[in-house]
Amino acid sequence: MEKVVPNFKKERPSYFFKEWRKHRRLTQEELASRIGVSASSVSQLENGKQGFTDSTLEAYAWALSCNPGDLLMRNPLEENEMWSIWDQASKADPAKQKQLIDFARYVLSRTGTDG
Repeated sequence: MEKVVPNFKKERPSYFFKEWRKHRRLTQEELASRIGVSASSVSQLENGKQGFTDSTLEAYAWALSCNPGDLLMRNPLEENEMWSIWDQASKADPAKQKQLIDFARYVLSRTGTDG
């Protein structure tokens, strides 16, 4: 008897192109215009039906005012994530970022103490 091997469709990694576009309050058409592609290309990329190159990633990052790595690793819509808190602080007042850094250093210095 021949062994049956399941042929599951591999899932594409989940990236955050759509989330960054929504975070910046852009439509697919507006983002497409900034990058110089069609809205259907934006849609296909957001839905994982189209891959991307380094230059495409950089163009999206530029258009969305973020770093290329952010599009791959960071969901800006998760408000309780550290990076979202950091973004909120920088919009409020750049001095708030220094306060966050000082506080984080304080917390890290207290880790492992009974104090």
